[in-house]
Amino acid sequence: MTIRPYHSNDTDALIQLWTDCKLTISRNNPRKDLQRKLAENPDEMLVAEQDGTVIGSCMLGYDGHRGWIYYLAVSPAHQQQGIARNLMQHAETLLRKRGCPKINLMVRESNREVIAFYHRIGYQQDAVITLSKRLEGDAPSA
Repeated sequence: MTIRPYHSNDTDALIQLWTDCKLTISRNNPRKDLQRKLAENPDEMLVAEQDGTVIGSCMLGYDGHRGWIYYLAVSPAHQQQGIARNLMQHAETLLRKRGCPKINLMVRESNREVIAFYHRIGYQQDAVITLSKRLEGDAPSA
């Protein structure tokens, strides 16, 4: 398994991966999310690849104050093999090199399995409330 930056021919495989992992919802267009990320910093879109097949992803970002993780995903057929942990370690290393003091991420509260994963790798729930405002479309944010 190799972790590498996104390549332009990864788009369809990434969107399928995110769909298979139930990361996409009707209000979020994954193709637009990816295009916006690539316009800002394409090196922050990581792909896990095995035998030429995309099996994982991790989108990261750093705004100078906090690092953020999005679209951490591992193909259902490849879960429980340490791939998500490896992707997170890779992302943490990249953010640490940039001087990032803390990483934030969001998980839907109904996704208990993923929350447990993050707890196992050292993440904890902060006493904060996430607020949002949708700037695109009419639907409330999720």
